[in-house]
Amino acid sequence: MKNIHLSVPEKHYSFIMKLIKSFDYVKIEDTVVTPPPTKKEFLDGMRNAIEDVKQIKAGKKKGKPFQQLLDEL
Repeated sequence: MKNIHLSVPEKHYSFIMKLIKSFDYVKIEDTVVTPPPTKKEFLDGMRNAIEDVKQIKAGKKKGKPFQQLLDEL
């Protein structure tokens, strides 16, 4: 079985779900919608990232090789 991820405008969601459910060979899994971070959460994450970079440059923390970062994707 193959998987498909769909992004549908809210106003068309009900129609699309009815259409997809009409196919007996399609399995629908529950989806979890993660809300975007709040402005405070975003800024806190950026501050932490900047602090990490400063610590890596100062030699207080070890960074990851670029290839390792790419391999994680």
